[in-house]
Amino acid sequence: MRAWRLHKPAPIEEQPLKLEELPTPAPRPDQVLIRIQVCALCRTDLHIAEGDIELPLLPITPGHQVVGIIEQAGKDVTARKVGERVGVPWLFETCGSCEFCKSHQENLCNSGKFTGQHVQGGFADYMTAPADFVYPLPAGFTNLQAAPMLCSGVIGYRSLKLAEVPPHGKLGIYGFGSSAHITMQIAQARGAECFVITRGDAGQKHALKLGAKWAGGPTDTPPVLLDSIIIFAPAGELVPLSLTHLKKGGCITCAGIHMTDIPTFPYHDLWGERRIRSVANSTRDDVRELLQIAADLNLQPDTTEFDFEHLNEHLLALKQGKFVGTGVVRIAVA
Repeated sequence: MRAWRLHKPAPIEEQPLKLEELPTPAPRPDQVLIRIQVCALCRTDLHIAEGDIELPLLPITPGHQVVGIIEQAGKDVTARKVGERVGVPWLFETCGSCEFCKSHQENLCNSGKFTGQHVQGGFADYMTAPADFVYPLPAGFTNLQAAPMLCSGVIGYRSLKLAEVPPHGKLGIYGFGSSAHITMQIAQARGAECFVITRGDAGQKHALKLGAKWAGGPTDTPPVLLDSIIIFAPAGELVPLSLTHLKKGGCITCAGIHMTDIPTFPYHDLWGERRIRSVANSTRDDVRELLQIAADLNLQPDTTEFDFEHLNEHLLALKQGKFVGTGVVRIAVA
């Protein structure tokens, strides 16, 4: 099978990913073998390629927004069936027995493994995954529409939950890429007004097209104080800036797995029971809930389709902001 492999992290401009031929993996008794149809691009894939986050396994195949067909099931698998279309997200598996797993916080499991970081991911023809951590996908979604839900969608959804937007509240969104444009659709369906701060005319126009109340750049001031803010951009300097736009009692949620250091800021800007919190991964319940919401609302992610043969170039386009919405790599012809 074909698989993109990272042997040593480097700037994506240096094309660190190599397309190689590998044996097709065999599933464990509790796993399924998936013939991959598409895999969406995520900024985390870029962070992995460039070495911004820990890489316990090299070489590694990145990719964790996977849509494919189950081709083989291990002998202990009963819940999933051969021929079923499923998705594989960032959370690959957990221990199931630690304090976090037992308290509905499996996203914090210290032994958790993540797709494309601890185990081989989805930029390949095939992959294996535990049957308990793959998800049947809504029939109404094409492969291209379903793939962004598996990380961009679910991390945005978890960020929205943690942001605690009040009914009909005013939500600020910093950065308007793959995750943000899905999250805003859910927030608006729940009655929130969205105010988007993002670099570049393309992102601002995209936000306004999708119904944002206002859109501006990083140096612009939203026209109202905000009840909640989600920061999708991996720029720590946005945290102190966004605090000055937040109401008392409001919450800032940092959605990324990687962010540059947060500069110091006056305590007065935090005072007034303002809160800053991070988002760490997602749970299986988050994925199930998001997929149901996506089906109920008929969420429509904006996608750009890419070929399989030029993955380095596609990740460079992501880094440079050359497309809006979500980039999805088509791996199988059908």
